[in-house]
Amino acid sequence: MEYDTLFLIKPNVTSRRKIGEILQIVEKNGFSIEMLRMFQMDMAIAEKFYAEHKEKSFYHKLIDFMTSGKTVAAVLHRTNAVPVLRELIGNTDFRQARVGTIRFLYADSITRNAVHASDSIESAQREIGIIFPDYIK
Repeated sequence: MEYDTLFLIKPNVTSRRKIGEILQIVEKNGFSIEMLRMFQMDMAIAEKFYAEHKEKSFYHKLIDFMTSGKTVAAVLHRTNAVPVLRELIGNTDFRQARVGTIRFLYADSITRNAVHASDSIESAQREIGIIFPDYIK
């Protein structure tokens, strides 16, 4: 089944100028880029985007990190977009990520783990709505 998912390239990677390399990996794995945006996440967007983590110990560190610099957001499309992209990015803990995954290649720590990918179709729809409120497919 073909559908969209959300993909974020986080500030630690954008500051190192690795955006093109990562988007090339995504495209080589069959994703089409439907929308692309570079922006600095403000507190309101970060808090809305990460609301499910509000009570977790890492929440404030994550919000501070995600608002610290530029983020690249993409709406990606392909068959089985969510599970394929999750496999491509690798484990949240980059030390446990499979060799060759995006997090294995680009993450600095568990919080500064290079990229974000929606974990379900429902999450993708919610997250796309936050980052790309005018996106209609």
